[in-house]
Amino acid sequence: MYSPLRFLSQPPRLRTIAGLAAIILLMSGTAVLAQEAPAQDISEDLQVALNTLWVLYAGALVFFMNAGFCMLETGFCRSKNAVNLLSKNLIVFALSSIAFWILGFAIMFGDGNGFLGYSGFFLAGADNSPATDDNYVGVYTSISWAAVPLAAKFFFQLVFAGTAATIVSGAVAERIKFYAFFLFSLCLIGISYPMTGHWVWGGGWLAELGFWDFAGSTVVHSVGGWAALMGAALLGPRMGRFMEDGSAMAIPGHNFAIATLGCLILWLGWFGFNPGSTMEADPMAIAHITLTTNMAAAFGAVTATVVSTLYFTKPDLSMIINGVLAGLVAITAPCAYVSVESSVLIGAIAGVIIVFSVIFVDGLKIDDPVGAISVHLVNGVWGTLAVGLFADGPGRFYGEGAGPLRGLLLGGGIEQLWYQIVGILAIGGFTVLFSTIVWIVLNSTIGIRVSPEEEVEGLDLGEHGMEAYSGFMFRDEVKGFVDILKRMTTGR
Repeated sequence: MYSPLRFLSQPPRLRTIAGLAAIILLMSGTAVLAQEAPAQDISEDLQVALNTLWVLYAGALVFFMNAGFCMLETGFCRSKNAVNLLSKNLIVFALSSIAFWILGFAIMFGDGNGFLGYSGFFLAGADNSPATDDNYVGVYTSISWAAVPLAAKFFFQLVFAGTAATIVSGAVAERIKFYAFFLFSLCLIGISYPMTGHWVWGGGWLAELGFWDFAGSTVVHSVGGWAALMGAALLGPRMGRFMEDGSAMAIPGHNFAIATLGCLILWLGWFGFNPGSTMEADPMAIAHITLTTNMAAAFGAVTATVVSTLYFTKPDLSMIINGVLAGLVAITAPCAYVSVESSVLIGAIAGVIIVFSVIFVDGLKIDDPVGAISVHLVNGVWGTLAVGLFADGPGRFYGEGAGPLRGLLLGGGIEQLWYQIVGILAIGGFTVLFSTIVWIVLNSTIGIRVSPEEEVEGLDLGEHGMEAYSGFMFRDEVKGFVDILKRMTTGR
């Protein structure tokens, strides 16, 4: 019987000769295969395989962002609402999957007109992907440029849709009914998000105008932020959040350790969110986008730390976390079109904006427990405007001839900035109108806010009948217990 040990026991020279012979044999077999099949076909198949692996890998990173949102939102809120927040962040991707499969993908990418697609519902339309360009036959023409199978296209776009929905969860936390959020998420991802997405990524009227948003500062983040703003405004603030004189009272989160871990998971997930939007394994583009994404996040964190220290006298961890996220949201639209130096400036400005935006939102008496409105809406707007300010011209960093016109600050004039403003106003206006109607309908039917008794008790028990930390006593509970003991011992 042959044993590999016999080969290893041979003199080194014989092992070398045998190894070279094996390499020559393998190369000969490869040459024979290359003669049997055209080299171009092998190259195209390999490129499709690499593209597909990259898109699915990037999509998995974006999916993992759901864990980041879970931890971030739960840590920023009180322990008595932990189960509710975890439940919402878990169910929202399931809801997004259903709504986007039935309606969303067809409305967003199906063939139609400049305002919506109306072909290929239930992902059942004709499609011969990964064929592209002149060889494509199907009803999802707007995304036919991506040389990957239709299932890969759907999955990657689905995880983006799920992100838009989960943004709303944090802004309405600690006082919204579970099933009100449940139904709103279905409406947002089934109708509103894909409609405005069609205007930009589905070849709609904003795309024709010249509006650019590479990975979704507006298409994803601002849409989620607008919907969150209307929900938080109509719900009203949490009990005790604002005093009678209008001053804001901080309601500290119960676990900044998991909130910080959530931030780091989101930072990691963004390396799929932005570079993955290439939907092709283009090494130069992926590397450039990854770097601009990271640098914007880093400078967002640093400037938020410095500004919050100057304003609050000490560095605020919640501001540092949101500074990272603000930089990431801001760079999402321009990441493929700007230089690394510009990404540094975009992220640094985002870190300043986040601090004063949180203060401004509080001044409006809008209660946003996690700062989602400031992170996703305000900095989504800033990032979209940054395209019109810092874009370095079509094809400079990504795609032959693809990309916005040169930005205003790089000598390109105001034209691109104007297109960006039009897109922001159009998408924001539609999302506000749609969200307001849905929130009002839900409030007049099933109601959107829990009762005061449930809010005081906590949504974990009121909405779910369970606790996240059963058997643990937290600071508020200990204080209440001590007060009871004092009254029992002193009679007061």
